[in-house]
Amino acid sequence: MTSDSGPVPGPGAARTTPQPAHRAFLSAALRRPASMGAVAPSSRRLAAVLASVVPTTGEPVVVELGPGTGAVSALIAERLPAGGRHLAVELDPDMVAYLEATRPGLEVVHGNAAHLRELLAERSIERVDAIICGLPWALFDDATQAELLAGISAAVGPTGAFTTFAYLHGMTLGAARRFRASLRATFDEVMISATVWRNLPPAFVYVCRRPLATG
Repeated sequence: MTSDSGPVPGPGAARTTPQPAHRAFLSAALRRPASMGAVAPSSRRLAAVLASVVPTTGEPVVVELGPGTGAVSALIAERLPAGGRHLAVELDPDMVAYLEATRPGLEVVHGNAAHLRELLAERSIERVDAIICGLPWALFDDATQAELLAGISAAVGPTGAFTTFAYLHGMTLGAARRFRASLRATFDEVMISATVWRNLPPAFVYVCRRPLATG
C-alpha cells in the first residue's frame, strides 16, 4: 500500500529510527484493539508455512493481506524470485509507515483488503499466484468474510493459492467452524497444516486452492 508521504528529508535532516517490530505491533493493538486479532507478530515457523505457497521461479505476483509489522513479508521475500512482485495491503496508516521504513523492497498498498479487486485493478493486476493473509477473521461478520473471500478467490483463480491462519485454542468455537465451512464452500481444496506450536499462541494454516466459483 502506498500512503501520502511528507517531504523527503534533505541530506542533513535527522532520520527517525523505526521502533522494534514487537513494540510497533503492540502500539497498533493498543490503538485499535477491536480490529487486532493477535497479541504478537507471527513466529518465523508460522510465517514459513504461510509463505510456502509462494512460487520460487518465474515472475509471480504475491499479495499479502494484513502484513502488520512484516513478519511474514520477510519469509515471502526469501522465497520470491528476482522477477516477482510482492504487494502488501495494510489498513493501519502507522503500520504502512513502519513497513515503508523497514522493508524498502515491499510494494505497500494503503487500503482495505475488502476492496482487493479494485486495488489490483488500479495496478493492472488481473490474477495473482499467491495470497497470504494475516487478517483477523474471527473479528469479521459473515458479510465481511464473504466479501473478502470473494475478492481473494477471484484474484487467485484456478491456478493460484491462498493461505491464512487460525489459533488452535479457537478451533472448536462456532465462529471457527463457520469460517471453515465458508472456506470449503469457496475452494475445491482446503488443507489444514500441522499445528505450529512455536507461535504465540499455537496456530495452524489453511491452504486453499481452486475456487469453486469466481465472480
